[in-house]
Amino acid sequence: MKKLAIAVLTISVLMALVTACKKTSFLDQTVTSSLDENTTFSDSSNAMQFLNNIYVDLGFATDPRRFTNVPGTFGAGLEAACDEAEGPNAASTNGFIQFATGSVNPTVVPDDAWKKCYANIRAVNQFLKHLPVIPFNSALKTQVSAEARFLRAWYYTMLMQHYGGVPLIGDTIYASADHIDVKRNTYQECVNYVLTELDAAAGVLPTTWTGAQYGRASKGACLAVKARVLLFAASPLFNNGGMAAGDANLANIVAYPDADPKRWQLAADAAKAVIALNAYQLFVDSTSKPGEPGYGFTELFTKRYNTEYILPRMMGDNKYLESLWDAPSRGGSGGSFPYQEIVDAFPMSNGLDITDPASGYDPTHPYQHRDPRLGYTIMHDSTLRVTFGTNQPSPVQLYLNTSVTPAVASSGDAVYKGTPTGLYIYKMVDPNVINNSVGTTARVLPLIRYAEVVLNFAEATNEAVGPTAEVYQSLEAIRQRAGLRPWQLPAGLSQAQMRAVIRKERRLELAFEGFRFWDVRRWLIADQTENQTMHGMEVDRGPGVVYKPFVVRKHNFSKAMYLWPLPLPEVAKSPELLQNPLY
Repeated sequence: MKKLAIAVLTISVLMALVTACKKTSFLDQTVTSSLDENTTFSDSSNAMQFLNNIYVDLGFATDPRRFTNVPGTFGAGLEAACDEAEGPNAASTNGFIQFATGSVNPTVVPDDAWKKCYANIRAVNQFLKHLPVIPFNSALKTQVSAEARFLRAWYYTMLMQHYGGVPLIGDTIYASADHIDVKRNTYQECVNYVLTELDAAAGVLPTTWTGAQYGRASKGACLAVKARVLLFAASPLFNNGGMAAGDANLANIVAYPDADPKRWQLAADAAKAVIALNAYQLFVDSTSKPGEPGYGFTELFTKRYNTEYILPRMMGDNKYLESLWDAPSRGGSGGSFPYQEIVDAFPMSNGLDITDPASGYDPTHPYQHRDPRLGYTIMHDSTLRVTFGTNQPSPVQLYLNTSVTPAVASSGDAVYKGTPTGLYIYKMVDPNVINNSVGTTARVLPLIRYAEVVLNFAEATNEAVGPTAEVYQSLEAIRQRAGLRPWQLPAGLSQAQMRAVIRKERRLELAFEGFRFWDVRRWLIADQTENQTMHGMEVDRGPGVVYKPFVVRKHNFSKAMYLWPLPLPEVAKSPELLQNPLY
């Protein structure tokens, strides 16, 4: 009997998924095990815990430890599967290496997207089935039903990003012995289903949550996910049959069979609806450190609550990123390491590319007068870091050099010792936390933040009607917050020129947050960006300082990789479950 491999999780297993949180949060619950279905849904606390558990996997796709073979040692996320960063332990066989080298195939592809999403969709269906008997009052039942529908829409959205159209199972709860119709729904059917769920939830939920409920699904989150779904739906990868153009069996499963320019306007309208809520804004701080332009860009990531997070991934007090991305001398365990190519993508502080003769770029002082986001995003040679002693914190420089004259042994943080590229990720790392020494942070991780919505609006509007005043205003707000001076864009940009600006702003503003991997695919440019030789940076000191780029890895990309292959075990069980094109 053919079956879709939807994980049939027991209640006790779902309960074990709870993560302990020290900060007050709706995930702050007592872990309960050995519960059966009746005791779970007949008790209000247990039933609410069941719902809360479905939130736990929300951030799996962009988790910086998503691809981890040995828990507690190294880890990497989508940044190491694209042109942003080199992954750790690169000689191993794991998901990020498969995508970096072009060796991904249905036999070895990570199956977490398929399993986690369908497991959580099934959990939502269980919750909704039992909702009538849960001892909640009517108002609470209405609220949690909307939350559950949002969660179901979120997990389908993740499936669509990975695979295109997937089987829609509705409210059905399948058991292991059931025969399951495993035919994939069309991409259009999946989009319409998700939008219906999000609209229904948005009509019930509050615009935002505060206090202990912060992090729950809200109207703002519903509308923001809707805007993201419609942006993907308008993008080239999901139009004109996508990678299955001409294939009568797959063209409408992995994409729309046609291309309708109105889809861009729908995406623009959806993003504008989030903006019109007036509930969110770019986080700006020009007073805490007035000598550091754009400081709000980095400060926002250290704050648990801020004006920019629309949907956070809730966490307790933690050193999650510090333990992974920071330099070894500060207790970092070896996460991903940025390539020189993303360093070079950051412009000068005047907004001009470093290749522009008028930019003022000095290759002998490559980090001077750059876009402030470079220093907030990437640790490079001579980055100033806070250290802690008996007195007040004082800044120290990280020298990641290969040699010094007079001869001094390079530190364990140096290129070829602590980092294979000569660089470390600084994005979202709390500068006041040292993994092997001082403190913890209350930081949560962003799943949706307002800057993305602004960029979504700018892109969709530019594609729909061209570089309007609203497109300029959106991008200039991002650039102004970033600390660029001047932040204004040249007047009279064409649609194609504005498209290039938007794509670059997305690359810089959203770096290492899990966007680049998907953006280059939905734009159908990954066969250019991912077929590149990637570089690092050596630094030699004495008598002068010499910066020497070096080759780290040749990335390889095949057109099949625009979508993830369905895991082979799923297709083997069910021949009706059509594999994605070119695999």
